[in-house]
Amino acid sequence: MCRRIAHLDMDAFYASVELLRYPELRGSPVVIGGRGDQQPEKLKDGSRRFARLRDYAGRGVITTATYEARVFGVSSGMGLMKAAQLAPDAILLPADFSAYRHYSGLFKVAVAEVAHHIEDHGIDEIYIDLSELQDDVLTLAQHIKQAVRDSTGLSCSIGVASNKLLSKICSDLEKPDGLVILNPADIPRRIWPLPVSKISGIGPKATQKLAMLGITTIGELAQIDAAFLQTHFGRSYSRWLQEVSHGIDERPVIVNSEPKSISRETTFERNLHVQHDRSILSEIFTGLCADLAKDLQRRGYVAQTISIKVRYEDFHTITRDITLSFPAADAVAIRRAAEECLRRTPLKRKLRLLGVRASSLSSGSTLQSMGMARQTELPLTVLEA
Repeated sequence: MCRRIAHLDMDAFYASVELLRYPELRGSPVVIGGRGDQQPEKLKDGSRRFARLRDYAGRGVITTATYEARVFGVSSGMGLMKAAQLAPDAILLPADFSAYRHYSGLFKVAVAEVAHHIEDHGIDEIYIDLSELQDDVLTLAQHIKQAVRDSTGLSCSIGVASNKLLSKICSDLEKPDGLVILNPADIPRRIWPLPVSKISGIGPKATQKLAMLGITTIGELAQIDAAFLQTHFGRSYSRWLQEVSHGIDERPVIVNSEPKSISRETTFERNLHVQHDRSILSEIFTGLCADLAKDLQRRGYVAQTISIKVRYEDFHTITRDITLSFPAADAVAIRRAAEECLRRTPLKRKLRLLGVRASSLSSGSTLQSMGMARQTELPLTVLEA
């Protein structure tokens, strides 16, 4: 049976959810990121005043941006200060992840009513195995796109091919609201002219190394001798490079895959001092533990291991973890365990990032939440470590 694998990617997902809330911003350059205090201000006449990128000061990064903003060169992961130089008049909105998770659930439920073999690949994208369905590919893809729009009011782009590798590339070819169906015979025409970076798994370092060897497109990579690649990349990676350049990918669509860990972390707008910024750090720390507990409970997991991640002002990062006597998913137990990790963490330098992670996960259907911790300050023994 010929495989028919679809990759569905929501179009500028976070930004599109915000446009449902603020429809007057449609067609405008909008960037999502920054702080929660940058909420739009409602004026007496009922209109809203929005923050602009040019007024931003801090170290926040772009979560996503509308396509109208992207034409100025801004992109996800870019610092907001740098983006302000490219698009100073762009609207700036803070991220609302609870809203994004809500719409993520809506579109995935809608797709599941059309096709059951779904691999969750993040908040805004999924793989769908259409191989066993009777309808033709075009009809199925159009049906899925309409189901997503009906359930969320949002558009998505879909690529359909013989495997996950090619379908993911195709879903990005005609954004937004795209639909690309790729036959094997189309690979030389549609895939080979693309840059090698379009292949998931070829990162910036590999892209740069390939460019130094005169290889910039997927087609050029497909024509390179295997022995030459092996000399520069080793046996395993060079074999993989040859396979993916020819569109070969045997990975299955994994239904109901279990996560290895769930984490929450935040990068501060400025470096925080453990003593001078004690109350701020305590509030952030408690919030991270509470949010992590909610994530575990929402997804039905308990955790045996709790970890923290600390990144200092010089970008040096360390982690500490602790194994619990009994698996837990409540904020009290998570915070207590995370405090134990903090006691084993040097806290003399200013902090740039703080994170909490739950791992060694198992089903938590028999456990009940114990509620959120009432403690609002870190113990002195932790702060003075």
